Amino acid sequence: MNIDPLFKEVTEFFSEPNAYRSVLILVAAIIVSYILSKFLADAIIKIAQAVSVRSDKESNEERFIRLRQIETYLSVAVAVIRGTVVAVVAYVVWRMISPVASSGAAAIGASAFFIVFAGQTLGTILRDITAGSIMIIEQWFNVGDFVKIEPFINVSGVVERLTLRSTRLRSLSGEIVWIHNQQIQAAHVTPRGLRTIAVDVFVRDKDKGLKALKELAKAVPIGAMMLATPLKIGKPEEWGNSLYRITITGETAPGREWLIENFFVNAIKEVDSTVRNKMNRVFVYEPIARYADPMAEKKFKRAIRAQKNT
Repeated sequence: MNIDPLFKEVTEFFSEPNAYRSVLILVAAIIVSYILSKFLADAIIKIAQAVSVRSDKESNEERFIRLRQIETYLSVAVAVIRGTVVAVVAYVVWRMISPVASSGAAAIGASAFFIVFAGQTLGTILRDITAGSIMIIEQWFNVGDFVKIEPFINVSGVVERLTLRSTRLRSLSGEIVWIHNQQIQAAHVTPRGLRTIAVDVFVRDKDKGLKALKELAKAVPIGAMMLATPLKIGKPEEWGNSLYRITITGETAPGREWLIENFFVNAIKEVDSTVRNKMNRVFVYEPIARYADPMAEKKFKRAIRAQKNT
């Protein structure tokens, strides 16, 4: 693009009488409209916060998902309203001062200025908006979901805000992460924000094994960012050869799987660390830790059956 003619036209535009005054009026109007849009946005944010509190207390899964979607739409509405108010007020004020810019040179100069501005900034914004619109329509994730973003290695966290242009995450360390929507290639969404992990142990004396497991389970810390609920110890299942299998399940926040996979499993190993005779051990074999999401198991069962039929 040849910049010289554009620069000449812009110069002619500002040489018009009262041109600077008109620009100042336009800038002032945009600032006022921004403040007005902020008040409107704050009102929507308060509504979104009320919806958030209600969704956190909702026990019904369907209503919980619906409330999360409403919270997401309200988050998007904040950015849309703020942008719309500023754009409308700027356009109205521009029309009001249009007599100043009625000459051909002024009109061409303004158009040239807009083309340069659009070429440098609007392209990126439009790509973000397109990507954000697709994610919202296809419901990739909602506000409040825990997600891991591709292609980044360590970008994950709870979705705090989702707009047409960007996504804001809160990581487990408390950091705030902003991402342009066009940079999101894939999203790993953790259902209900929890990872379900099971540990299988094998014992000969089921009563002795249950007693030891109950004592160990008390040592695992519980909290919103730790173990979500106390470990559940299942009923001993007869496994043959005088063995019983006991399954312990727990739900942790993403990134806290080590509480079960390492801390709890190592605690089980420590029980028999000083016992040399295998027949006297409480736990016959080393514990087996595995993911145990019910929905994932159901889907994998379908895949396995389909594979066997081929």
